[in-house]
Amino acid sequence: METEHITAMVTGGSSGLGEATVRKIVRNGGRALIVDQDVEKGKALADELGVNALFMKTDVTAVQEVESALDEGVKTFGSINVVVNCAGIVTGEKVLGRDGPHDLSSFSKIIEVNLIGTFNVIRLAAERMQSNEPNDEGERGVMINTASIAAFDGQIGQAAYSASKSGVAGMTLPISRELARYGIRVMTIAPGLFETPMFQKLPPEARSALGNMTPFPQRLGRPYEFAQLVLSVIENAMLNGEVIRLDGAIRMQPK
Repeated sequence: METEHITAMVTGGSSGLGEATVRKIVRNGGRALIVDQDVEKGKALADELGVNALFMKTDVTAVQEVESALDEGVKTFGSINVVVNCAGIVTGEKVLGRDGPHDLSSFSKIIEVNLIGTFNVIRLAAERMQSNEPNDEGERGVMINTASIAAFDGQIGQAAYSASKSGVAGMTLPISRELARYGIRVMTIAPGLFETPMFQKLPPEARSALGNMTPFPQRLGRPYEFAQLVLSVIENAMLNGEVIRLDGAIRMQPK
């Protein structure tokens, strides 16, 4: 898919990896539907980027809200042919902590947002993508999900987060096989340690220490590097049904 033909719905699009993706797509001639719950940041980003960006306050776990966002995106831009799922939350909690066992509601919340929310967006977007006009290769759309290296190298205290991201990675191939008949590709990116709002809260020395854990380059990943890979996936039609680690060769230790 050529860059100027991209009309992308980006969840979690007002900050971090999602924001970088929105900026990359729009600056390369595409259009972006920014989906997030942060109204202030989302509107500011859309205003900055102009007519090729639209913000919709959306909870990815809410069926009606996702449908409304998709409908508004199609109404504004004519179609949605790319989805980039970046919306997610993270928590750290041991199965057996000092105050007792892992809280079940917090485990469920992580699964609901990171895994079920991702699937909710995929299923509703696919319903609309199947009606897109195919390009010369028969392609109608591209889905790109965000997992994490925690899906493979989960640390102590990451049972919920790792389970949610393993689920995202695990559903990549079966969904790509199913949607192939409609000309819709499905890919997943598993980032390592990136400079997202979560890491920006840490003191500089802590961020530096985390970056040094990466074999090369010895630093935290930069959001624009995630966005670069998103664009490469969109442009390369042979990328389908795979999970790509974007992590500088890091393999996380137990803790």
